[in-house]
Amino acid sequence: MRPLQISPETAVKLSEKLGVPLEHLMHMPQHILLQKIAELGKESPDKQEAEKKDES
Repeated sequence: MRPLQISPETAVKLSEKLGVPLEHLMHMPQHILLQKIAELGKESPDKQEAEKKDES
């Protein structure tokens, strides 16, 4: 399996967001990475809505 074809900057940001070591991220199967990114996407709108309500 070859490493993911993503930029170094993207890899570092994803590693931080997912809480996964960079080396694990780069060798993670693509379908698993996409699943984890989708989970992050589901969490993000909830947090943004909560922050907007707090500011009001």
